[in-house]
Amino acid sequence: MDSLGNIVFNDREIENERLELTDNKANYILGPNLLLKDCTLVLKVSSRRLSLQQPRFVGCTFEVKQELKNYQSWVAASLKGCRFKGRLTGCDFGHWPEYMSLPWYQHGSIEDCDFTEARLDGCRVIGCDPATLRFPKWPCFTILDPIGRAPELRSVKWPGAHGDIIPDTLLKNPPTTRALTYYAPAAARLLETTPEELRAVIEKFDCIVY
Repeated sequence: MDSLGNIVFNDREIENERLELTDNKANYILGPNLLLKDCTLVLKVSSRRLSLQQPRFVGCTFEVKQELKNYQSWVAASLKGCRFKGRLTGCDFGHWPEYMSLPWYQHGSIEDCDFTEARLDGCRVIGCDPATLRFPKWPCFTILDPIGRAPELRSVKWPGAHGDIIPDTLLKNPPTTRALTYYAPAAARLLETTPEELRAVIEKFDCIVY
């Protein structure tokens, strides 16, 4: 750790190692020019303590031990064949160069990744093909092509006092959003309904996987 509290991984290739990013007083910076292959990364820091600057992850496992909230910087990473475990809320993955003009945000990507052991809520895949990804099962559910299917999703009545929140906000996502995953218990609280009533609507759509 340097005098500013930074722990930097860059300009190297790391293979088959376990990296524990768990010091809540450190700022972890991964990249640029970093390739991690078949590594396990244990994350137990807040989003502001983790900076991705165009690292490449191949076949890595991310064990998220502390809920990672509102973390858009996954779009500054290349993720291929990776597995995610733990809770991620409001996180974005994929290719979203418009998010920031910094150079590492121009090269983000995601493919062949597995989220089946993760709990995603309000997480998006942007600018990449969700067909190569494995999403978590119920009580999570994933809307594919949420912007293109927004008119269809708005054509039915959603349950709860605020049932229109989900379909009405789909068009507010970036235009290249390809998938959007929610955690049903949290979504049900937002709508003031139950997960069961929410599922009854979800089951009507072939563009929603759960």
